[in-house]
Amino acid sequence: MGLSLKKPEGVPGKSWPAIVIGLFVAFGGVLFGYDTGTIGGILAMPYWQDLFSTGYRNPENHLDVTASQSATIVSILSAGTFFGALGAAPLADWAGRRLGLILSSFMFIFGVILQTAAVSIPLFLAGRFFAGFGVGLISATIPLYQSETAPKWIRGVIVGSYQLAITIGLLIASIVNNATHNIQNTGCYRIPIAVQFAWAIILIVGMIILPETPRFHIKKDNLPAATKSLAILRRLEQSHPAIIEELAEIQANHEYEKSLGEATYLDCLKGNLLKRLLTGCFLQSLQQLTGINFIFYYGTQFFKNSGFSNSFLISLITNLVNVVSTLPGLYAIDKWGRRPVLFWGAVGMCVCQFIVAIVGTTTTSQDAAGVIIVHNLAAQKAAIAFICFYIFFFASSWGPVAWVVTGEIFPLKVRAKSLSITTASNWLLNWAISYSTPYLVNYGPGNANLQSKIFFIWGGCCFICIAFVYFMIYETKGLTLEQVDELYGEVSDARKSVGWVPTITFREIREEKKVGGPVVEEAA
Repeated sequence: MGLSLKKPEGVPGKSWPAIVIGLFVAFGGVLFGYDTGTIGGILAMPYWQDLFSTGYRNPENHLDVTASQSATIVSILSAGTFFGALGAAPLADWAGRRLGLILSSFMFIFGVILQTAAVSIPLFLAGRFFAGFGVGLISATIPLYQSETAPKWIRGVIVGSYQLAITIGLLIASIVNNATHNIQNTGCYRIPIAVQFAWAIILIVGMIILPETPRFHIKKDNLPAATKSLAILRRLEQSHPAIIEELAEIQANHEYEKSLGEATYLDCLKGNLLKRLLTGCFLQSLQQLTGINFIFYYGTQFFKNSGFSNSFLISLITNLVNVVSTLPGLYAIDKWGRRPVLFWGAVGMCVCQFIVAIVGTTTTSQDAAGVIIVHNLAAQKAAIAFICFYIFFFASSWGPVAWVVTGEIFPLKVRAKSLSITTASNWLLNWAISYSTPYLVNYGPGNANLQSKIFFIWGGCCFICIAFVYFMIYETKGLTLEQVDELYGEVSDARKSVGWVPTITFREIREEKKVGGPVVEEAA
């Protein structure tokens, strides 16, 4: 097997326009990542703690927010994203993928305005909810747009680049937080929050220029617009045989699905679509249960509690590891396939999480006030190293591939609806983890005080990930979205999907129906 990713021989037209467009749209992930990453640092800023505290003092006798307030502040974003993700499908099917992203960005901007203006918890919470609603809309629409515009041979890299953008957003948030956390005025938190205006404006301007997806135009029975859009993406004349052939297959697939009736949310639960929906929901949920957002939501505070003097710097390092480690994952998605990347990524994460849990539990203790006592600083540094190894395995596997798989396993008829549900499941678990973590980790009445023991929970979930990939994930590398639909119709066992070759096109199905010939078993 070669080590390069290149366009297959005999494929007409240019691939770079679709690749560049897909990579730009992925920029929306910066909104997601930056908003996720900035809150962890803000919660640890001394001035912010003084300003937003309602009188509670932490074990160090410093004014702070309570565990309940911290949980609400962090998790309210995920609550907003959950509802936003569910609303993405009707918005994307009504306004289009492109206009839907523009409207979503304005919702995000409204949330950022409220957060920037806030000097107390209530308005801050409202801002995080509306910003989260916008992020939820965006997070479900971007993989949809990318999947519907990308060439099949590099679709995994393009959709996976959304995760790379998320990691870049996390890194930028860490850099900005590190630069402002010692400012002794409202600029310490307003600067990191206000930076988000730039990300939203860049996305809006870009989407005004970029084309709508050809599959959305086909869904709206607008063949001329679909032809023009695909010609732009492939840099070919509208009359080129390759454009006509690709559109014919997309249209035939859509007409075949329409012949089965109009799609509703209940259709997502019928036949093998239920299996695909469960695959997507479990994949997105398990991505959260690996514990990655524990590190990026609460990592700064956790490292601080664990005895590290410069917790902001360690958070910056982990974010840098996250960005760099995503790059080999993007390469591997289309070179080695979805199944092996997810499987071995889960194995690596599982081992690292258990090592961190064991080292952290056996080398630290607490005094009567709940302050962490580190008995072996070298062991703590080793635990940080294995957290970085864990981030490498996540960022090169479950980070990008979860978005790739959920973006390509659903047929056009229910793609937006199903993708919104799977994305919502990601945000539902994100909310549950972000809300429960302070109670699980912190010291004090009503808290579990798990500290490093929480990594045993994440390690156990990573073990479940291994079995899930083996039994549930289909190999879809190198297939068009229409061929993925056929794959699920013909192959009932995910383990037998490797090496599958398509045998019939939807145009052939349509022609057979016209002449009264045999009709293959329903693929959708």
